[in-house]
Amino acid sequence: MTENMRSLRNFFLYKCLFALTFWNHVSLSVENELFTSVSNSFPEDGSVKKIKSLPLLYTNGYQSKANFDWVVIQNTTESLSLSEITNDNVKKLVALLSNFRQGSRLQNLTLTNVSVDWNALMEIFQTVWHSSVEYFSINSVTQLSDVESYNFDYSGTAMKAVTMTKVLITDLYFSQDVLYKIFADMNITALTIAESEMIHMLCPSSNSSFRYLNFLTNDLTDFLFQNCDKLIQLETLILQRNKFESLPKVSFMTSHMKSLKYLDMSNNLLRHDAADAQCRWAESLTELDLSSNQLMDAVFECLPVNIKKLYLQNNQITSVPKEMAELKSLEELNLASNRLSDLPGCGGFTSLEFLNVEMNSILIPSADFFQSCLRVRELQAGRNPFKCSCELQDFIRLERQSGGKLSGWPAAYVCEYPEDLQGTQLKDFHLTELACNTVLLLVTALLLTLVLVAVVAFLCIYLDVPWYVRMTWQWTQTKRRAWHNHPKEQETILQFHAFISYSERDSLWVKNELIPNLEKGEGCVQLCQHERNFVPGKSIVENIINCIEKSYKSIFVLSPNFVQSEWCHYELYFAHHKLFSENFNSLILILLEPIPPYIIPARYHKLKALMAKRTYLEWPKEKSKRALFWANLRAAISINLPMPDGQRCGEIDEESF
Repeated sequence: MTENMRSLRNFFLYKCLFALTFWNHVSLSVENELFTSVSNSFPEDGSVKKIKSLPLLYTNGYQSKANFDWVVIQNTTESLSLSEITNDNVKKLVALLSNFRQGSRLQNLTLTNVSVDWNALMEIFQTVWHSSVEYFSINSVTQLSDVESYNFDYSGTAMKAVTMTKVLITDLYFSQDVLYKIFADMNITALTIAESEMIHMLCPSSNSSFRYLNFLTNDLTDFLFQNCDKLIQLETLILQRNKFESLPKVSFMTSHMKSLKYLDMSNNLLRHDAADAQCRWAESLTELDLSSNQLMDAVFECLPVNIKKLYLQNNQITSVPKEMAELKSLEELNLASNRLSDLPGCGGFTSLEFLNVEMNSILIPSADFFQSCLRVRELQAGRNPFKCSCELQDFIRLERQSGGKLSGWPAAYVCEYPEDLQGTQLKDFHLTELACNTVLLLVTALLLTLVLVAVVAFLCIYLDVPWYVRMTWQWTQTKRRAWHNHPKEQETILQFHAFISYSERDSLWVKNELIPNLEKGEGCVQLCQHERNFVPGKSIVENIINCIEKSYKSIFVLSPNFVQSEWCHYELYFAHHKLFSENFNSLILILLEPIPPYIIPARYHKLKALMAKRTYLEWPKEKSKRALFWANLRAAISINLPMPDGQRCGEIDEESF
């Protein structure tokens, strides 16, 4: 009994001595490290699994770093991290990992700085695949070579997620399908291959259990997963920092992913033109990241109809087209760092709650935004080159009335223009009421000017002002030519008792009644008639002016035919002009037939005025009254005209014309 107790005591002393010796050996040879496995890249049932961290101490042998002596201190380790894996020590690693069969506590395994060939890597994968490890991460795989076909056994695994970063294949020629098939057919929930210059990935051979795929920072192109209908459970797909170019092809890629909810296509080379093919997105897609691409306004023609969160920051968008398809479910829209010149309306975003338009080219945001976007709860519009003006002040006032929705106020909202206000925060910017009303005053003055111009134009048309201007110009030109041809003749010599103005349709009365009774009766009256006194070669207007000026009186034979004659209007105008210029009563009006007022054109306002204010002679229908008519007419035009020597009454001196 005593011997047994002594042996037991010696055993415990030996163990304690071994532990102390090992601890000192570890502390002298390498730095103690605490390895923690982080599983936030591996979602399980939509949540992040928190892993208990336990210490694992490891040491390098004294001879070289290529020789490892692996020592596990605790058999209850949940997280294990190992580094410096080579072909020389891979057998020891496999032997170590073989101890963690399914049912063991180890769940998280991380290998760093791995430099092995393809078969060794597959042996590690196969060993881990049939262990208790659920989250397997390999970082910095260098000099991976000799890629060849491997019969991988996917059965009986507890694995949920695999992460591989910075994988470098040194083979120049190898079968791409052999490499990609191993990972494409993994029956796990999450797969991450990042920063590995991967150019392609195969579609799984059968319906895949992938719910999470992350191919961050690779060289993938538009050919990825085209016509692939095996990813029916995929919910999250991250393709950030690759070489995708066509947005329609990306949409076709997702069309078979019936469960896809989140897609990250940021930092690619995506473009979309209006002439491109139509887009066909997965109907389940609710969150899409298209930031940092080369997209323009046409992108709004190629968006998922059920999208709820859309990230389009850092593109080349100048405006949101009003004709775009309505995105009724969209709740969050990020348009920061684009080329917008105004806030987008919410006509196509009836459910929008969050809008980010920071770092655009918005000078004066439209105040209509708050009327069209009633459901928006937060607006991020800071760091724009605001132009401080009355309109911007109105925008701020309406924003305050709507409940204060600006995020980042007031630090991110600063005046950029004009220069004298540059750097002033919008909260400190104020304009007086008079300064803002100046614009309204200018607009009012402009409107009044337009109204005045319209009224003047209407009056000119109604009163035929252009016609009178044209006639005045012709009269002036005629007087100028006459003065130029006969500069010494300052006074016009009267040669006729009267100039007769009548319509051609009333010529029978003039020739048969008026002229015979005046020229052949008593008193020898000389009349100027256009048929016999107009000088050939001169214009009609010039002849009219000369005849009126050389006549003592102007007789106008008024009738309905008179008001229809354009030339009668000319003659009346020039005679009326002489009336005002010479202040002499030289007009005689004869009313041959009654003229109804309604048939007199509006431009004949002079005729209307003359008939209303002046006495006129009315041609009597009864013959018994005509003698009195002729007597009154003779009395109106009676004047003694100077007669050239040898000229008799009724003879015309043609040289005077």
